[in-house]
Amino acid sequence: MSVIDDLLASVRDGVVRDIVVGAFKTAVVVEVEGLRRCGLASTPRDDDHHYGGGAAVPEAGRLLERSARALADLARSRSPMEAAIGLAAINALLPAHESLWTDLNAEEVITAHGAGKRAVLVGHFPFVPELRKRAGTLWVLEERPREDDLPAGAAAEVIPQADVLALSGTTLINHTFDALMALRRPDALVVMLGPSTPLSPVLFRHGVHVISGAVVAEIDAVFRAVGQGANFRQLRRLGVRLVTMRRGDR
Repeated sequence: MSVIDDLLASVRDGVVRDIVVGAFKTAVVVEVEGLRRCGLASTPRDDDHHYGGGAAVPEAGRLLERSARALADLARSRSPMEAAIGLAAINALLPAHESLWTDLNAEEVITAHGAGKRAVLVGHFPFVPELRKRAGTLWVLEERPREDDLPAGAAAEVIPQADVLALSGTTLINHTFDALMALRRPDALVVMLGPSTPLSPVLFRHGVHVISGAVVAEIDAVFRAVGQGANFRQLRRLGVRLVTMRRGDR
């Protein structure tokens, strides 16, 4: 079973209350058993559809007619924007494993485990400069490289060398997770991070050891800001909690 299929099998159904695809983040608000929940995912750049090509979201304008579970099924889509909506829905529908959460962000986790070691970070995060100071060797893989980043195509060269592999949750949106995981050493520590990351033990079954994601505490404020172009740093100030879950053997 693929990681997306496994995640979908673990979610509850509910009612979709609202969806917004912002410049940087996508948010889905659902109601499950009388409780409102909000899930986030990164909004992918989808330039191919911007000027009248094939629609990035063919049912745009009608998605609120779907059940929450049907909306989550979009995570399987080959359209990155649809997949982001689907993953945000999954994140809203997942059971909350609060007893497993600790208030620890991904930067602290990766900096601690990567100190003096060889680390690969899939996705360029704001803490890259600090991590470069601490890690023995740091390779950053990016689809749109900047500064000292490597292109995504270098994954097969550097991931097998890594003691620590840190994957952005966006690897679930662009469906590269399985291919990247297949390149890792068996003894490498695997971290998944970012607001797209599902806070679910399902990821432990697929080789992830540490999960660092986001919980939306102030739904209305965060949802409104997503639609107004807020970046993740702004959303954190408005009511997003960063939490980490660890697999029992790590």
